[in-house]
Amino acid sequence: MADYNPEFDNLKKFYIPNYILVLGSEGECLPDVPECPVLVFINSKSGGQLGGDLFITYSSLLNKNQVVDLLEEAPVAVLHRLYLNLEKLKLSGDELALRIEENLRIIVAGRNGTAGWLLGVVSDLKLSQPPPIATVPWELETTFHLLFVG
Repeated sequence: MADYNPEFDNLKKFYIPNYILVLGSEGECLPDVPECPVLVFINSKSGGQLGGDLFITYSSLLNKNQVVDLLEEAPVAVLHRLYLNLEKLKLSGDELALRIEENLRIIVAGRNGTAGWLLGVVSDLKLSQPPPIATVPWELETTFHLLFVG
């Protein structure tokens, strides 16, 4: 789904157009403002084969630029570039950029250290409206321990 594809209408609420993610890309005309645009960070080497498989799955369902392999690019670089581009677009009157920023969600898939790393990066950016972050944990033993013993 590198560009908007009506075949994936059920996923359009998660879609972020390339021009928001990649500096210098041409603008796209979307039929609707995405309700819940999502940026996905995955540690592809974590969780055995699960990380790589999850990367392939997310990349096939979303705009490939919405899915970041943390072994290829650090989250600080991705988020810094995204928020600089959003500011530039908002200043030029781009209403979609404003809506994407307001509704942006982040998914992070990896072990506890990966989630902590991303949470730290978002905190360090000191955003006026930090995006909600959901985790896809690999360490089930730790997760269950926190749920039941916590």
